[in-house]
Amino acid sequence: MSKIKVMLVDDSAIVRKHLSDLLTAGGLNVIGTAADPVFAMQRMKTNWPDVLVLDVEMPRMDGITFLKQVMAERPTPVVMCSTLTEKGGQTTMQALAAGAVGFITKPTIGLKGFLEDDSNGIVAAVKAAARANMSALKQTMPGQAKPGVVRAPIAASPQEAMAETTDRVIAIGISTGGVQTIETVLTRLPRTAPGIVIVQHMPPNFTASLAARLNGLCDLDVMEAKDGDRVINGRVLYAPGGRHMRLKRSGAQYLVEVFDGPLVNHHRPNIDVLFKSVAQCAGRNAIGVVMTGMGDDGARGLMEMRNAGAKTAAQDEASCVVYGMPKEAVKHGGVQQVVPLDDMPAWLMSAARASLTRA
Repeated sequence: MSKIKVMLVDDSAIVRKHLSDLLTAGGLNVIGTAADPVFAMQRMKTNWPDVLVLDVEMPRMDGITFLKQVMAERPTPVVMCSTLTEKGGQTTMQALAAGAVGFITKPTIGLKGFLEDDSNGIVAAVKAAARANMSALKQTMPGQAKPGVVRAPIAASPQEAMAETTDRVIAIGISTGGVQTIETVLTRLPRTAPGIVIVQHMPPNFTASLAARLNGLCDLDVMEAKDGDRVINGRVLYAPGGRHMRLKRSGAQYLVEVFDGPLVNHHRPNIDVLFKSVAQCAGRNAIGVVMTGMGDDGARGLMEMRNAGAKTAAQDEASCVVYGMPKEAVKHGGVQQVVPLDDMPAWLMSAARASLTRA
């Protein structure tokens, strides 16, 4: 197999040098670097990359404007570079919504050391981007949902979970390619949807920007979760970047616990941490979904949810930007139904109604 061709666009010579060395050492083919998008586009016309690594703030043209030009001319996997700041997080959210499939978070202090550390996840992010399904990424406008959902047999709920309650909890795990994907789902759910808890693999400062953006687009109230927040109908709670989140029960109410802790399977927040707590606390009152993303986070937790009686699904391969996490969830046996992205909102509401009928 030929090496993945990468173009780096960053106005910092230090970043271009060290990032180029890191990617080359990781087995990637850096076909060129550029200090600004105008020069980059000139070079790309003669040798188009498989993946574009793009800074946000640059001279002559900003990264988001260039990203939109690339997507209009020749849709290409793009990984954005941004610093761990609130401003950088907001800008990167705009870029991800415009079609970028991933991001690299650059620290404001110790940048050189970070770029020289081969465990920083940059090579993996670029390789994941190279596998992105760009045709799926372009499907930002949802189609008409198809009626009818086939239900799989339901296991008995665990003793720890409430056997009967009118409250339902939807738990979603999502990663690479997830910004446009989750927007497609949440913007099509009604205000009456069950409370939703989401873990999306993101660092600090990014989830607050994403939640704020989605809150402005949806009928639902979307917010970055705080410790003790209640899970109620019409509310979406996002696990804060860099912190785990799990479901707890207080009497007949559900709430979330947000806490620090070590990385779990290389992630914090971790999807399995959330899903396992949902299995224990909500059992058959829950609906679990694994969506686009790289790796296997969520597969084991979704299996526990299914064993506890929850309704479970995975996004189908054709609509995934990266069919990694859903594929692993299917392999582990935790998936009752494979659902296309366009059908996911209707499936969630149907699953919630079906679980009410069961109760």
